[in-house]
Amino acid sequence: MRMLPTRAAALARGLLLTSALAVSALAVQTRASAPAPFVADYRATYKGVTADARMSIERQDGDRWKCTLSITSAIAQLTQVTVFEDHGGRWRPLAGTDVSHLLMVKKIHRQAVYDWAGGHARWSGDVKPERAGPVALQAGDLDGLLMNLVIVRDLAAGKPLRYRLVDEGRVKPMEFSVAGKEDIAIGGESRQATKLVNAGGSREMHLWIVDGLPLPARILQRKDGRDEIDLRFVAAR
Repeated sequence: MRMLPTRAAALARGLLLTSALAVSALAVQTRASAPAPFVADYRATYKGVTADARMSIERQDGDRWKCTLSITSAIAQLTQVTVFEDHGGRWRPLAGTDVSHLLMVKKIHRQAVYDWAGGHARWSGDVKPERAGPVALQAGDLDGLLMNLVIVRDLAAGKPLRYRLVDEGRVKPMEFSVAGKEDIAIGGESRQATKLVNAGGSREMHLWIVDGLPLPARILQRKDGRDEIDLRFVAAR
């Protein structure tokens, strides 16, 4: 996936890459078999640059849901949307849009379609020909945004935290291991979190998951042993 040509834009784009995501209200139950509507705000940093982010999940028709992540800085505005369905308790992506607007420079728009009946995914819009697909789908495949909804539920259920991401013409395996318990600040209070780590090559992803929150309370991405992106919960709406 692309990197935008400024540090502030790189922050926003990087957050979309890792789906570095929001946390919803405590009232949402992480062990529920179905998603629940919510809206939450975050604060992100990338090498000293800050941005505001918001994530929402809305019910659509039937068993379909829409998850939206928007990130705004002084010079960039980015939005990622995943439409997914609860298919017999398994959440799977159906379609996605990815819009990056670097103010006064350019706008990039991509679309994704996950055709489960046909068994493949395709991408259109501002994508390179080699990233357009098709990519063969397997049961359990996710995109990056949806993974953050699934991982909390899987941890609570004691399931293996192994995933296959299918995003922008690429397939990437992701496996998280439990790295112990740590205290983390949530809404001005100290809460105990389970820390999860995914390490592969030069990149690492650290997630802090708090019981009662349906998404990670904090996401830290590291590159070459250095902190790169840090996303922390601010408030639920």
